[in-house]
Amino acid sequence: MTEVSWSRNPYLVLVSCMLSLRTKDETTRAASQRLFKVADTPYKMIKLSPFYLQKLIYPVGFYRNKAKAILEASRSIIKIYGGKVPDTLEGLLNLKGVGRKTANLVLGLGYGIPAICVDTHVHGISNRLGWVRTKEPHQTEEALQKIIPKQHWIDLNTALVTFGQNICVPVSPRCSICYVRSLCKRVGVTRSR
Repeated sequence: MTEVSWSRNPYLVLVSCMLSLRTKDETTRAASQRLFKVADTPYKMIKLSPFYLQKLIYPVGFYRNKAKAILEASRSIIKIYGGKVPDTLEGLLNLKGVGRKTANLVLGLGYGIPAICVDTHVHGISNRLGWVRTKEPHQTEEALQKIIPKQHWIDLNTALVTFGQNICVPVSPRCSICYVRSLCKRVGVTRSR
């Protein structure tokens, strides 16, 4: 299964996102590929032993806890939702190990439902640019919903994550090569390259 096909399968988006928390993208990608070769549905997932699941996803961060959360979420998807990943924020938040960031990513990438996924990049860059003045990601999500046209909500996370990994890094951003520098308020920037 290729990564492209993951982006329209809500279950694979959900599990990949659960694996990605506090883990590098390359590590997440490799772990997801190993896991999805063996179990790409909640029904297949719950047949895995916790130990085998841990082995498949290692070395993602907190792999033991993530394995447990994936199994619990998979059981809930089967028991409560008839095997279908919920397509509402509330339903997703009821799953073990799923927070707003993951839920919004599943809605956007898995279902194509407009949602703003706020991670550290989206939160930090939105504040740095001066778009919002927020302390918490949930506040950032609500503030961005008021100023970003709905048709751009899904793509916002991908754009800002890439931008944040390459140009607008948290410490000493690369302002000298930034293509939006003239529009940026540089809130909190004390040192840049």
